[in-house]
Amino acid sequence: MSWGTELWDQFDNLEKHTQWGIDVLEKYIKFVKERTEIELSYAKQLRNLSKKYQPKKNSKEEEEYRYTSTRAFLATLNEMNDYAGQHEVISENMTSLITAELTRYVQELKQERKSHFHDGRKAQQHIETCWKQLEASKRRFERDCKEADRAQQYFEKMDADINVTKADVEKARQQAQLRHQMAEDSKAEYSSTLQKFNSEQHEHYYTHIPNIFQKIQEMEERRIVRIGESMKTFAEVDRQVIPIIGKCLDEITKAAESVDHKNDSQMVIEAFKSGFEPPGDVDFEDFTQPMKRTVSESSLSNSRGDGKSEPKFGSKSKGKLWPFIKKNKPPPPPPASASPSAVPNGPQSPKQQKEPLSHRFNEFMTSKPKIHCFRSLKRGGAGPEDFSNLPPEQRRKKLQQKVDELNRDIQKEMDSRDALTKMKDVYIKNPQMGDAASVDHRLAELGQNIEKLRLEVQKFEGWLAEVEGRLPARSEQSRRQSGVYEAQNASGVNSCAQDRESSPDGSYTEEQSQETEMKVPATDFDDEFDDEEPLPTIGTCKALYTFEGQNEGTISVAEGEMLYVIEEDKGDGWTRIRRNEDEEGYVPTSYVEVYLDKNAKDVHKPLQKISE
Repeated sequence: MSWGTELWDQFDNLEKHTQWGIDVLEKYIKFVKERTEIELSYAKQLRNLSKKYQPKKNSKEEEEYRYTSTRAFLATLNEMNDYAGQHEVISENMTSLITAELTRYVQELKQERKSHFHDGRKAQQHIETCWKQLEASKRRFERDCKEADRAQQYFEKMDADINVTKADVEKARQQAQLRHQMAEDSKAEYSSTLQKFNSEQHEHYYTHIPNIFQKIQEMEERRIVRIGESMKTFAEVDRQVIPIIGKCLDEITKAAESVDHKNDSQMVIEAFKSGFEPPGDVDFEDFTQPMKRTVSESSLSNSRGDGKSEPKFGSKSKGKLWPFIKKNKPPPPPPASASPSAVPNGPQSPKQQKEPLSHRFNEFMTSKPKIHCFRSLKRGGAGPEDFSNLPPEQRRKKLQQKVDELNRDIQKEMDSRDALTKMKDVYIKNPQMGDAASVDHRLAELGQNIEKLRLEVQKFEGWLAEVEGRLPARSEQSRRQSGVYEAQNASGVNSCAQDRESSPDGSYTEEQSQETEMKVPATDFDDEFDDEEPLPTIGTCKALYTFEGQNEGTISVAEGEMLYVIEEDKGDGWTRIRRNEDEEGYVPTSYVEVYLDKNAKDVHKPLQKISE
């Protein structure tokens, strides 16, 4: 089955068909090229997607990735990045193995096709030239034959005419013989040309054209085989990355199977556990017995009714002390008409009494503190160095992290010191390599840094031991503190009080020990508060209920008493009032009715007690 024998007369159709084959090949190249562009675009979008959801460094999101579910998600993002890389491999391989190869092959195919059809056209032109020569010889032979016939007829006519001279007859006879000779020559030439043409024609249709068409057929078959191989390569390129993509998917499945809900729940406990015991039962308070409360200036000095000595801060700070200690339970609830505002030392509504402890703790942690006992807090605002603003369990974790971090820093410094020591030994043995004295200064600095870091470690380990030693004893303390947790104490390094409890606004503090008194030099604490100017009065208030201020920073009031308001409620449930120049403090906002007056003056004249 050969094109040369079967399609000997289909030169033009073969030319069109081979051109169509090249167009198909170019179309396939364009298809593969667009596929590679899609793979690249898909890989880019996958990488951008993975990058978009990666946790930002040094951010809160990075801390969230300690849970197994979020770690599995992070592993999925990383595997998707590798997955995208495999699509890039597909694009690269298709470009190099298919697009580039076929593009080069198409150029070669076009040149080969052009050469073959050029040979075919040349053979076609040759046979056409031979045919024209044959036709010309034939026409010349035909013309000479006709001329010879006419000359013969003319001779015969002249020979029969008696009136024609003998010379004219001889001339006609010679002319007739000449024409017959020319006809014979033309006949011989025509015969020779015909034989030559037949030979050329046979050579053309049985040798030249079959050879040319056979080459064209082979060229076309190679094109078909090549496009088939390219399609196979197209599939193989995809198949080669399937194992790696399968590994990526297996890793995603493995990460998904590693999700442990129990472990995540335990990590939530470790992250937010405060270390406190739940509040105990609420004591019954009998209101059937009439209670008489007296209002005196000693209400502040007797805030610790267990016989402990009160801290001394100097005479100038009287009336300006902030509520550091909170021991007693809330006062009896007011009548039903009282304001339901919930304050740490004020009345609570039934809904508030049933509030979950976690909700009250959140309110406590987010409330705006009014105490300013820490100098470090007033200056920096980033929290005390010993993390005393955190619950015990969280404080222990932070301190442990700080100790571990300092130990790592010490190890780095020691490694640097060991390296410099070795370098110094090399310099001593080989002075030409360097001066051994040049590293002494750096060694001294490293020694000082290591010593400082060790002191820091001792300091934080002391705080850590203090917290770890205190945690078991917390269950023996009072389990109910008006819904507000105790806070931890700050170190003596910060020149702050070491025995304190919750403030009226819910600020978080803690007693260092129930047996330890507050011992702070009077000069240090006076510097913080004595320079403050007395706050001006902004209005007056009327006590709706009797309040016995037994905590430092609070003030006792009697029902119906009129007092000056020097600071409004900031949202924490406490209002700051003043009785006279030496007596001021906080009372629950729900216990008083406030009459604000922007034009009020700071005049401390006695106010009459108004009885209901």
